[in-house]
Amino acid sequence: MPFHNQKILPAMRSLKQLEELLESKYEYIVLLEVHISNLKTIKLEANKYGKKLIIHADLIQGLKTDDYAAEFLCNDIRPAGIISTRANMILKAKSKGIISIQRMFLLDTIALEKSYSLIERTQPDYIEILPGVIPQLISEVHTRTGIPVISGGLIRSEEHVQDALNAGSKAVTTSNKELWTVFK
Repeated sequence: MPFHNQKILPAMRSLKQLEELLESKYEYIVLLEVHISNLKTIKLEANKYGKKLIIHADLIQGLKTDDYAAEFLCNDIRPAGIISTRANMILKAKSKGIISIQRMFLLDTIALEKSYSLIERTQPDYIEILPGVIPQLISEVHTRTGIPVISGGLIRSEEHVQDALNAGSKAVTTSNKELWTVFK
């Protein structure tokens, strides 16, 4: 079962939120906007609490998204998952047995078609759709690719979460702390 039936993937935007998430019932935690120098410490702390980290590679401060960065994340940090818009990150994660999550921005039809081409090449384990508040496209992306979908971005209410789940999302990523408590 995806993420052990965890419907919310809480996204940590600062180190201040780490303690709260480590003590929460959530097993999977998404890391956003932390500094590269904190990754190993965060990983060690997460391990102590039995938490699994999903690292958003594109948002780690001080980390490029080149092949060296992909090697570093996969070999030295070894998170449960990696989120990225970059094909090299997704392909490296897949080759190392790490959950690969291709981020897809729904800007317009051209961006959607380019994303489909990239996803066809990378074949990630999951696709994260942003913004996650467009239920029709959640089901379309899953139907067209056959790859499970996660929704994120602009998720502001319980209704947004429920709509995304009803449209077929396996989980919803959010940095909205109020929603972390609602869907525990």
